[in-house]
Amino acid sequence: MQSPLEQAFYARDALEVAPELIGKLLCRGDVVLRISEVEAYCHPDDSASHCRMGRTPRNEPMWGPAGHAYVYLCYGMHHMLNIVTNREGEGAAVLIRACELVSGHELVRERREGITGPNALTGPGKVGAALGLTLQSSGSSLCDVRDVYLLDAPRPARILSGPRVGIGYASPTHQRAAWRFALADSAWVSHRKSLQPMRAASKSARGARAGTTALTVRSS
Repeated sequence: MQSPLEQAFYARDALEVAPELIGKLLCRGDVVLRISEVEAYCHPDDSASHCRMGRTPRNEPMWGPAGHAYVYLCYGMHHMLNIVTNREGEGAAVLIRACELVSGHELVRERREGITGPNALTGPGKVGAALGLTLQSSGSSLCDVRDVYLLDAPRPARILSGPRVGIGYASPTHQRAAWRFALADSAWVSHRKSLQPMRAASKSARGARAGTTALTVRSS
């Protein structure tokens, strides 16, 4: 059996990890999903981040260490999966927004109440439901196959990027920052109209935090 990604993969800036998560395999039990869309929530001073107001019982796992899951409940019903990144104590993570279904079709169909195709997995709450996540997974190690974990897979040739979704409370600079990344050649992506090829659309962490338009994140 292939081993999960090692902790060192996650222990980098969220903006480095986020595009590299595209195409990786997200696993829990019999369900395997291919990650097709993510959002980075950065350190420091990201006004869209759950850590912007400091430590709370809810966001405690997001403060690290890297390579752990941060699961939170949205609107009292949707379990959202985040991948904790950066150095311990910095408070950064990558939200899994959408995935493609690889295996576990019948179980996912049941968990998604009969919904199939891209609509079953294009949204972070939908991904959480497909995986059968609960708050019990928050803080669990992504290097441990007993819960949610990730497997390596080839990096896609083309990645899109654009602004994050549903962060109207954040500063204008952070609302515009191209910190959402998606698989270009996939129907399993949400809010596609606001995405562009990553080479043209992405901002560096330093540039976006300074309010500039430096375009320095590059696709390999």
